[in-house]
Amino acid sequence: GFGGLFKLDTAKYNQPVLVSSADGVGTKLKIAFELGIHHTVGADLVNHCVNDIAVQGAAPLFFLDYLATGALDGDVAEKIVTGLADACRANGCALIGGETAQMPGFYADGEYDLAGFIVGVVDREKLITGATIKAGDVLIGFPSTGLHTNGYSLARKLFFETAGYRAEQYVNALKEKAGAALMKTHRSYLHAIQKLTAADLVVGMAHITGGGITENLPRILPKGLGACINLGSWPVLPVFEHLRELGHVEQDEMLRTFNMGIGLVAVIPAEKFNRAKAVLERAGEKSYLIGKIQKGDRKVIYA
Repeated sequence: GFGGLFKLDTAKYNQPVLVSSADGVGTKLKIAFELGIHHTVGADLVNHCVNDIAVQGAAPLFFLDYLATGALDGDVAEKIVTGLADACRANGCALIGGETAQMPGFYADGEYDLAGFIVGVVDREKLITGATIKAGDVLIGFPSTGLHTNGYSLARKLFFETAGYRAEQYVNALKEKAGAALMKTHRSYLHAIQKLTAADLVVGMAHITGGGITENLPRILPKGLGACINLGSWPVLPVFEHLRELGHVEQDEMLRTFNMGIGLVAVIPAEKFNRAKAVLERAGEKSYLIGKIQKGDRKVIYA
């Protein structure tokens, strides 16, 4: 094999810092196999990786993918790669290479695994670390489309074992098919993030993935601070309410497993909140005021 090449235009930065991340789609792929939907998993992967570096202020530069399967189905591979390429293009990111591994006997027929690797760049002085977060800062939440790429092991168990749904079955409580509700594409928050960072309105951001708000938000909080989240300050998607009912899942576990309808949390100084709200509204970005920073021990309290 050969390496993928990328020329970085360093003239645009005083002190360029590279920011990288790697991720997989996870067990959401099982639903993709069952439904034969392969064009959206690429966007799930790219958008997840983009968000992971964008929360530190980085703009994506390039992306590499790893696709592993037992025997390669050309049509399926084409759909996956087209999905990856389209999502990279939408995020202004170059797809510069990857690896397709065929491992007969290792994966079940018709199954594959998909992982991605991203590198982005940010000027050192514009790196967002959360270090300047202070008590009184407000928390803005951005809506998710659904589960994104986390909580699928529990969701699949509740939908397909507990409730006995088929992926193609219409579920009244969801007003759509079970599989479609679970396959909603993980959205990219790059546009919203760049609007906030360009206007210097944000001091910290958390991509809400596995562990929910409960475990992801504390990772950016300085010592001596906590977060208070107001439950009911955003619309919880029907898919989460239905999962809760099916498994009689406790509220704490729901909030620790799923994003619950919020895929990104931004920390905004209180005095900049009105400006941030105006910037986001002008950009057509829906957001909710979901809480605030207060004194605490790096934990999230729900009210």
